Amino acid sequence: MRTLKPLFTLLFLAVLSSGYSQKVFTEKDIQIIPKPNQVVLQSGSFEFSKNTVFVAATDFQKDISNALINKFGAAAGWRPIIGTKAPKNNYIQFKVDSNLHNEAYKLEINNNTITVTAKGNAGFIYGLETIRQLLPTAIESKHAVTIVKWEIPNVTITDEPRFQWRGLMLDLSRHFFDKNYILATIDRLAMHKMNVLHLHLVDDQGWRIEIKKYPKLTEVGAWRVDQENLAWNARLLTNPDQKGTYGGFLTQEELKEIVKYAAAKNVEVVPEIEMPAHVSSAIAAYPELACFDQRIGVPSGGLWPITDIYCAGKESTFEFLENVIDEVITIFPSKYIHIGGDEATKTNWEKCPHCQKRMKEHGLKNVHELQSYFVKRMEKYINSKGKKLIGWDEILEGGLAPEATVMSWRGTKGGTEAAQQGHDVIMTPESPCYFNFYQGPQNEEPLAFDAYNPLNKVYEFDPVVSGMTPQEAAHVLGGQANLWAEFLSAPKDSEYMIFPRLAALSEVLWSSKESRNWNDFTTRLAPLLKRYDYLGINYAKSAYLVTAVSSADIVKKQINVTLKNEFPNPDIRYVLGNKTLDINALKYTNPIQFNQTTVLKASLFQNDKPVGKTFTDTIVFHKAVAHKVNYLTPFNNSYKGDGPFTMVNTIRGSKNFHDGQWQAWLVNDMELVIDLEKQESVQEVIIGTLESQGAGIFFPVQVKVLVSNDGIKYKEAGKVSRPYASNPTSELKDFKINFEKTNVRFIKVIASNLKKSPRGESSWLFVDEILVN
Repeated sequence: MRTLKPLFTLLFLAVLSSGYSQKVFTEKDIQIIPKPNQVVLQSGSFEFSKNTVFVAATDFQKDISNALINKFGAAAGWRPIIGTKAPKNNYIQFKVDSNLHNEAYKLEINNNTITVTAKGNAGFIYGLETIRQLLPTAIESKHAVTIVKWEIPNVTITDEPRFQWRGLMLDLSRHFFDKNYILATIDRLAMHKMNVLHLHLVDDQGWRIEIKKYPKLTEVGAWRVDQENLAWNARLLTNPDQKGTYGGFLTQEELKEIVKYAAAKNVEVVPEIEMPAHVSSAIAAYPELACFDQRIGVPSGGLWPITDIYCAGKESTFEFLENVIDEVITIFPSKYIHIGGDEATKTNWEKCPHCQKRMKEHGLKNVHELQSYFVKRMEKYINSKGKKLIGWDEILEGGLAPEATVMSWRGTKGGTEAAQQGHDVIMTPESPCYFNFYQGPQNEEPLAFDAYNPLNKVYEFDPVVSGMTPQEAAHVLGGQANLWAEFLSAPKDSEYMIFPRLAALSEVLWSSKESRNWNDFTTRLAPLLKRYDYLGINYAKSAYLVTAVSSADIVKKQINVTLKNEFPNPDIRYVLGNKTLDINALKYTNPIQFNQTTVLKASLFQNDKPVGKTFTDTIVFHKAVAHKVNYLTPFNNSYKGDGPFTMVNTIRGSKNFHDGQWQAWLVNDMELVIDLEKQESVQEVIIGTLESQGAGIFFPVQVKVLVSNDGIKYKEAGKVSRPYASNPTSELKDFKINFEKTNVRFIKVIASNLKKSPRGESSWLFVDEILVN
């Protein structure tokens, strides 16, 4: 027996060793986004080592091989080899098959070799990107990682995209992003098998591309007066004589570098040069481009309506634009030039003698037809340079240019109409393709545009609209995400809005519609987020957040709270009071009922552990709950809250002022009386308010509390004042008025409205709850 024990131990260790080196892969180990079209898993695996050879026949194959080899150098501490001849085993080879489509690839992996087959460079790029996602997530590490087996399963993958246009638009005008961030974004597009980077280079708030013939475009138009301390839509009109200091631009050399780098990643860079509107930055530099040669400053923030637009009647306008296009096409070899064409308020055209003369000469009935003339003329010039024109769906107004491609943003109606007319379209409807919209509860998110595009909504998108004929569907080139940058001033802000929503969109645009499954996607998302962690991407974790919806039963003086999450069949658990949110937390199944002040904490759980940010809320029951409120100044009909008991239902409003829990007053002060029905001992009144200066909502400048026992004679109990202060964010604030404890029945609350904003606009006052303690 003494001799058998060591032998058993050796056998046991041998089994363990064998099991470690021969990992058995399952389909769950293949977690690729976007999902490949066809995957066939076989037994066995290919292991990378310092002896692995990348057999590269061209400089391009060497370059893309080096991109992956460099990752091994950082994460594994050794580098595979590049060679021109295949060894006996353990090598990666590239094979050309001219019968495949341009971006298609086939990946064949066995114990000894990996073969990437493609028609050309695009397919080879995507084949290596798939290998990258088959590798352990630690391949993304910038530092050496130990105890990692650098092996991938033996598998055959046949793959190609569903759509040819898979894009992302970066707005460089509202806030400027430099070359380095754009290059990093290109890397991330390639990682997600996206192939278009649309650069929004011109808008009212900044001209971002060097045009050598017109140096003032960047000397003047690229810089605005710094009002970053104010909310975007609350910024003041700029004096044209005041020098701008906030902004920036890209030189032609920088843009050429970006274009070259993108081409090596199979990303086409499409420039957008706005016209005829969204061009205040150009008019600030060259006032003669406008109808009345008006001098304006580059706007520092939100601008509406957009009336300072190019004059469509002056020949000099078209000479200017043609010269700009001439320089643009020397930088961008892209097939397309985007001209914008959206949101032009044409009131100046209606009064301008130059525009009226143009309309008369060409028999144009109205200014919409004048815009159509403008677009068609520019399209003809762009076509003469071997390029195609893209415009936002407003270019349909007055008649579509003959060969124009429509980018449909106001829903899909414009895209559908263009497809019916035989034009190519790119679907990018605001919902769900605008990534400047919120992706989680506003209270938990950085400031964004006041709309909601969560991860699951992006994943549900399909560019082909239901009811399209096969001929119309064939005109749908694909789709893209648009990231407008009013609220994004740094790369980390931009990343937060892009990721992981770009992952969802990449699967929408690449994978077959039949293969897409939200449950399956959320499973594959987890390892991708680990890759983001290694890469230092500041991605949003909003999809993990638990959200709550409350309803009040005024008769029972009871609150019902419903918890939910984006993920399918979420494991939500919660605790009450000061308990710890751990494995012993209660599993949420039905709405939770409250009838007294309680702290609620909840989280999504995975593998019996909380993930994401913990949801915490205090449901506060106070002495005024469900008591009668008499409004001495009525609230505005646009914001009625949840009915007559809104102010005393214990449910607090969120930063989303459309959530149904806010009552609001436009210009008027709020004045109301709460009847406690009997004398109560009271020493504190709290008024819950919201400020969102960009939306015209301001904190009260004073809150006063008066008390009475007969409802006729009142005496002042206390007040607080807060003068206006600029606030670029959205903020919730409780105004507390404390006073000596007293027995009262009636409580009058007066909150004084600011009346007028610094821009001279009527101001709103928003209140969600009045708590009496």
